[in-house]
Amino acid sequence: MNTPTQGAQFLENRIYSEIKVGDTSSLVRTLRPEDIQLFAVMTGDINPAIVDAEFANSGIFREVIAHGMWSASLISTVLGTQYPGPGTILVDQSIHFLRPVTIGDTITITVTVKQKFDHNHHVLFDCSCTNQEGVPVIQGTVEALAPLEKIKRKKVTLPEILISDKYGRYQQLLAKVHGLPPIDMAVVHPCDYESLKGPLLAAEAGLIEPILIGPEAKIRALAEEHGFNLARYRIVNVKHSHEAAAMAVTLVRNGDADALMKGSLHTDELMGEIVSRAGGLRTERRLSHVFVMDVPTYPKPLLITDAAINIAPTLEEKVHIVQNAIDLAHILGYAEPKVAILSAVETVNPKIQSTLDAAALCKMADRGQIKGGILDGPLAFDNAVSIVAAKTKGIKSAVAGHAEILMVPDLESGNMIAKQLEYLANALTAGVVLGARVPIVLTSRADTAETRVASCAIAALIAHAKRKVEE
Repeated sequence: MNTPTQGAQFLENRIYSEIKVGDTSSLVRTLRPEDIQLFAVMTGDINPAIVDAEFANSGIFREVIAHGMWSASLISTVLGTQYPGPGTILVDQSIHFLRPVTIGDTITITVTVKQKFDHNHHVLFDCSCTNQEGVPVIQGTVEALAPLEKIKRKKVTLPEILISDKYGRYQQLLAKVHGLPPIDMAVVHPCDYESLKGPLLAAEAGLIEPILIGPEAKIRALAEEHGFNLARYRIVNVKHSHEAAAMAVTLVRNGDADALMKGSLHTDELMGEIVSRAGGLRTERRLSHVFVMDVPTYPKPLLITDAAINIAPTLEEKVHIVQNAIDLAHILGYAEPKVAILSAVETVNPKIQSTLDAAALCKMADRGQIKGGILDGPLAFDNAVSIVAAKTKGIKSAVAGHAEILMVPDLESGNMIAKQLEYLANALTAGVVLGARVPIVLTSRADTAETRVASCAIAALIAHAKRKVEE
């Protein structure tokens, strides 16, 4: 006979005297990718046949499989929560693994009472796990000490678990550049650990060919200290950071570099050379910065602009800023990116300049003065990224809750949003300056080498898109 269905809100056990030979209980589970990740995190079992998709696809099973003990552990789940239930103690287990469990398989775990032992209140169970096709994946027996006291407990609600796989998201970004030849990148004054490690990692990933510009003796001493091999990289020897910035701009103007990357010098020092009217890298566009952020709690990457260059942009400057971001979104694969023009509120208020600017930008987009995106604003941050918040406030918009670009009112607000997402939400961060002749990787001194590599990937995509247009 099958066991009675347990109440939805409570766990109630069967004591030894209530257990009968032939009683059964079953549990159904479907294997998800996050189940494999969680099991690996808990156990430390990072067998590449299980957690490395590329390796697994070349193995005997030709796909990612579950840890064997993932299925086996569900037998304990049935015993401890369903039958006999709370108070059951596992004593012995003998199981055989018959075939692998792969992602998407639905496993039915069934335990059946085979024998009872009155002298010690042990119960022997037959156990089987079958997949959605009814094919056995595990068979065996389990011996357990049955509970002797009746227990009825309210079910505990487990916390939700978010798997924040920054490395996986990092690899997805690098995959966008896979197969493209490396670009020549002038690295300006890479004279500390992170600013030298970043371009070298990007070179190893096949993204760039770095041209290291700075005091050669200092760069080589730093490389020797940290075990970096500079044998295959070009070094342009200059005396100091200001001269390095000027040399980098010259290399770009001469066609010897496709992009720039800030090293361990001050941003103003580099940007001063870039915006110089005499010999800089200006175009008809205003320069602006875009953060490309992959946030675990948001279904797609977010572009945030401008959080690094323009302190308090005017309406005219915002036109350039939003157009730069839209153009980058096109390169990243968004055919018609949704742009949320942010403010503190979602209605136009004459006392809040950012709401007036937002309304004007949207109308300019309607009239073709801003092209290639869908604009809406003003929108508060919650309305921009949460469809629930937007519906609660009665906002009907193609952008609200689905934003791909967040246009901030000023540098202060943008910088705060970006840093909060990076440090509190574990966002993968990349950043690039647009509007110059070439993309500029403008890093912070606190940025890791990985952030610099991610930014190089964005710069490489931009440089290749520019080449394609010029061909």
